[in-house]
Amino acid sequence: MELRDLGNTCVLGLQWGDEGKGKVVDLLLEHFDVAVRYAGGANAGHTVVAGGQKFALHQLPSGVLRPGVMNIIAAGAVIDPAALLGEIESLRQRGIVVGDGLRISDRAHVVFPHHRREDVVAEKAARPDEKLGTTARGVGPCYTDKVARRWGLRMCDLYHPEYLRQRLAEIIAQRTAYFGAVYESRESFDAAAIAQEYLDMAAQLRPFVCDTSLLLHQLRTQGKRILLEGAQGSLLDVDHGTYPFVTSSSTIGYATGAGIPAAAVKSIVGVVKAYATRVGTGPFPTELTDAVGQTIRSRGGEYGTTTGRPRRCGWFDAVATAYAARIVGPTHLAVMHMDTLSGFEQVKVCVGYRLGERRLNELPADAYTLERIEPVYDTLPGWETDLTNCRKLTDLPASARAYLDYLSERLNVPVAIIGVGPSRAQTIIVTDSE
Repeated sequence: MELRDLGNTCVLGLQWGDEGKGKVVDLLLEHFDVAVRYAGGANAGHTVVAGGQKFALHQLPSGVLRPGVMNIIAAGAVIDPAALLGEIESLRQRGIVVGDGLRISDRAHVVFPHHRREDVVAEKAARPDEKLGTTARGVGPCYTDKVARRWGLRMCDLYHPEYLRQRLAEIIAQRTAYFGAVYESRESFDAAAIAQEYLDMAAQLRPFVCDTSLLLHQLRTQGKRILLEGAQGSLLDVDHGTYPFVTSSSTIGYATGAGIPAAAVKSIVGVVKAYATRVGTGPFPTELTDAVGQTIRSRGGEYGTTTGRPRRCGWFDAVATAYAARIVGPTHLAVMHMDTLSGFEQVKVCVGYRLGERRLNELPADAYTLERIEPVYDTLPGWETDLTNCRKLTDLPASARAYLDYLSERLNVPVAIIGVGPSRAQTIIVTDSE
């Protein structure tokens, strides 16, 4: 594969998030002009190691670490102005100036304090089997207001002060009554103070706010190369994921989220880990709660970018991942964290599920069934070799190459990128001749 030949590209996770998309996006951006975040908010996190420094990005596209790249937060995302300004300032303190290289959609919905509070009280009130493992960033309630249409406010609304004050007063009165009636929670919000706070933050963000769909159309017309950056993973998609233990947005809806035609995207890079992880609650058929799972967590540094919570770890689930690949249609596969599996005598891949006497070969739709199935595994030879210094496919031991071939065959997608460590340099690009 030649990275410069991909055309406009979308990078998507094919598991439950945390696959290593940030590193893949950062790597590919050397050959692109524009980076676009099309969904999610401050609940998502991408980790990128650049120049010997580790960066955790939440709302900003990974292109902010690449000079000359235009970074766009599109209409499908939600904006927490305080968190976004804090992220920009944090980067400035580390020598990264966002400057004129950022644009924010005027149609993106805005996260307010009552959204963050609702995240907390709703999760606290839920029964143990109903808890969603939310990050408490207010993203879910913000998307709820967006879809309900009555209580949502967008970035463009922040530039009409009197309208904003009036709408916030109405919204906060309703939300205060709702908290009291549903959660018996006596919340107190000062609508006037919140309006002023958001007007002040909006003034700081004003140079960045525009019609990003129009901007992307203009950039495409100029021949600029666009990279769409997915947040979280396909199995967390609100429509196609392991509902209800999913996120509140479409993680795979890159065209509608960005505001461009789907036909404008020529390549899709599906990103997976060489094993599987999940943060928070929800079905996870291959989860390992033993020493093997702990070893994977320790070696892979499996702790949430946004929350710091330890990730649940397990063997690769080829049934769930093949389901995601069928929906997304990746043209290339990026397999990350291959180095984490070094040292295991054997590695396993889930190739089916067992429910009582039945064998299931597809991912069930309902969480009730998913919680009760048992994985059926194929076992493959592991490898002892440290992979972190491998830079070509031929540097990998035969058993590691066989494992990659096995995953590629299972998902019916050619492997194009292999991660063998956290830094940009610790990556193998599979060429057409290999």
